[in-house]
Amino acid sequence: MKTENQKAWFFVLPVLLLVAFNALIPMMTVVNYSVQETFGDNVFFWQGLDWFQQILRSERFHAALGRQFLFTFLILIIEVPLGIAIALSMPRKGLWVPVCLVLMALPMLIPWNVVGAMWNIFTLPDIGLLGYFLNHVLGINYDMTQDPLAAWVTIITMDVWHWTSLVVLLSYAGLVSIPDAYYQAAKIDGASNWSVFRFIQLPKMKTVLTIAILLRFMDSFNIYTEPFVLTGGGPGNSTTMLSIDLVKIALGQFDLGPAAAMSLIYFAITLLVSWLFYTLMTKDDLN
Repeated sequence: MKTENQKAWFFVLPVLLLVAFNALIPMMTVVNYSVQETFGDNVFFWQGLDWFQQILRSERFHAALGRQFLFTFLILIIEVPLGIAIALSMPRKGLWVPVCLVLMALPMLIPWNVVGAMWNIFTLPDIGLLGYFLNHVLGINYDMTQDPLAAWVTIITMDVWHWTSLVVLLSYAGLVSIPDAYYQAAKIDGASNWSVFRFIQLPKMKTVLTIAILLRFMDSFNIYTEPFVLTGGGPGNSTTMLSIDLVKIALGQFDLGPAAAMSLIYFAITLLVSWLFYTLMTKDDLN
């Protein structure tokens, strides 16, 4: 068995080397820019940790980071319970199973930039279906280009529509893997639906929910394309997430040093919070 495992590494090794190469080269470039200043012509000046100190003390960075955490928090508390609820309501057997699975998967197949463009048109006050309905039928003064609250609600709704399906499919996979014997035993004991969910379904879904939460955290915390296409970070800076601010600094202002330092801090925060999530979710398993 040990020899077979060693042979398997020869098949995996090329992929690992390719991934490592594609990850390490850009990372080394970012680290290089984060400790230097350049004024063009490939001339660099040593800055040390000055950019990191500047970013960490920047109110602009703190504001963008706060918006990013708020967005991610709202996404998780909406999508995870909603995804579990939808998965519980889906059929486990019959012809409707593949239909439901396909319908759930459809939003995730649409590219990020297309989703942003779709919702941008969909929410236009005059010609957009949702915008026209809210403004002219319900009489709500809805304009996400002028109202920060409307912009936030629109971005969150768009993300919920786009990515709740991921939580649904993972939760559904966890549910269908539970043996019928558990449900039969619960029925004999007279357990309520809540008890079945609390003591059977939820513990058995713990692994897939850990994956779902980690994936949704990392994706929502690094979201860029959809809100950029939808609002461009506006109105004002109300929807300027950390990712959007990073691109503005790097490509808009062409401040490569601060942008590189910010990206490394961004990366470190993502890794740290992901590790904390994973540790908390698997604490009982490790014990």
